[in-house]
Amino acid sequence: MSPVARFEFLLLLLVVVLGLELLARRLRLPPAAALVAGGMGLAFVPGVPAVALDPDLVLVLFLPPLLMDGAYLTVLSDFRRHIGGILSLAVGAVAFTTAVVGVAAHWAVPGLPWAACFALGAIVSPPDAVAAKAVLDGVKLPRRVSVLLEGESLLNDAAGLVLFRFAVAAALTGTFDAGEAAGTFAVLAVGGVAVGAAFGFTWVRLLRRLGDASLAIAATLLLPWAAYVAGDALGVSGVIATVTAGLIFGWYQHEVFSAEIRIKGTAFYQVLVFLLEAFVFVLIGLSLRGVVDRLGGFGAALGTLGGPILAVVAAVTVARFAWIFANEVAISALSRVKGPRVPFSAAGCGVMGWAGMRGVVTLAIALSLPDAMPGRDVILASAFAVILVTVLVQGTTVGWVIRRLGLEAGDERDARHLTQAQAMAQMSAAQLKAVEALAREPDGSLRHPRLLEQYAYRADVIARYADRQDEAAGERREHFDVMLAAAGAGRAELLRLHRAGRIHDDVLRAIERSLDLQEVMAAGARG
Repeated sequence: MSPVARFEFLLLLLVVVLGLELLARRLRLPPAAALVAGGMGLAFVPGVPAVALDPDLVLVLFLPPLLMDGAYLTVLSDFRRHIGGILSLAVGAVAFTTAVVGVAAHWAVPGLPWAACFALGAIVSPPDAVAAKAVLDGVKLPRRVSVLLEGESLLNDAAGLVLFRFAVAAALTGTFDAGEAAGTFAVLAVGGVAVGAAFGFTWVRLLRRLGDASLAIAATLLLPWAAYVAGDALGVSGVIATVTAGLIFGWYQHEVFSAEIRIKGTAFYQVLVFLLEAFVFVLIGLSLRGVVDRLGGFGAALGTLGGPILAVVAAVTVARFAWIFANEVAISALSRVKGPRVPFSAAGCGVMGWAGMRGVVTLAIALSLPDAMPGRDVILASAFAVILVTVLVQGTTVGWVIRRLGLEAGDERDARHLTQAQAMAQMSAAQLKAVEALAREPDGSLRHPRLLEQYAYRADVIARYADRQDEAAGERREHFDVMLAAAGAGRAELLRLHRAGRIHDDVLRAIERSLDLQEVMAAGARG
């Protein structure tokens, strides 16, 4: 395929992505499931070229920015509070699933070497950050469950990659050292944290010096790839380096970014992440054709590998449920002694067990298997089957499972935290104090009476209704409805003047930006 043909094919995929996203929203399906299914259908359309994914390119192209997005939006205090549970899932569950799948694969295919069986377990053991984010964005979970799932998806790839590396080496050389594997993982993890912290703090200092929005956003775009590539080049975990840099960057961005940079950067990254996630799932579906061709067609694959594939899929599912239930029982029992108490929740365990979707990392690792690897076809087919089942079945039904188990998020506000209304009241009081100090001349006469009146009124209203939000809700909505209507009328008049040739484009853009900010503020405040 020529370079021009490749570009045209990418444009076709973009059209397919937009169509599948619209279809998923119309049918109220998780976009990930629709994109994978659409990619699978597109793969077998006559004339569509076969897609051969380079596993190293897939990981370095898609994984860093998507990991960065998840880490950037992570609440650091929640992450630290639940780090024990996150590590239990990200490391313990991955190792346990690897062992269970390895045993199941050897039982289903007795001739497959143990090392190859455990390599398969390592491939399918880590739930995917991209798949988890794509599904969890559409559901509301209790805070602890959400933090555990999101934190797990950020860190577990590192554990899976280490186990995979040693399992493949054992399959090809016949030797394996558990102590060496544990030591290597520790070095990779600690080194990844160090590299990520270095890049995160360096970028924070750099961004303080970049006042231009375009330069700042372009610099933030480099951060995930810089941390990931540097981590890999230094022999540590690029995954952990990227996550660490993202956590630091997300913590300091409130101090570093101006309002303009934040608004523009947020819009840019929303589109970028949307496109990357969408292309990941479409490419997973498109890669089915290559897997099927290698196995000799659907009929041959199901006839010879159907049993082992079912055994692996069942082992992956059962192992995750078993680990999560056992882990939660242990945490609940220990918390009774050490406190604070963490009540056991069967519903929470059920949802966490069902939310273990696999995705691009599993596919890329499976495709990276050397040709000399024993049982390569079995491993590749099983890995793809696990992706399809977890994304198409679990990803599609996780919302129903949450509702069925009654686990939808309620009011979980920490007693130590102010409500949004109370925080607004304190912020408005601080604003009024600043305006009062600047609104008068040295002799005490008012210099800015309108500003003082505006901020005094605002602080008084917010303070009066801080603990009585229900009473103010209707009045607030009506107030901001008027503001939105006024902004809409202003926009219509501005466009009329521009279309009539009475204002220049520079004037249009300057005033339009002010209207955009007014609408964003009013829409957000209206609720």
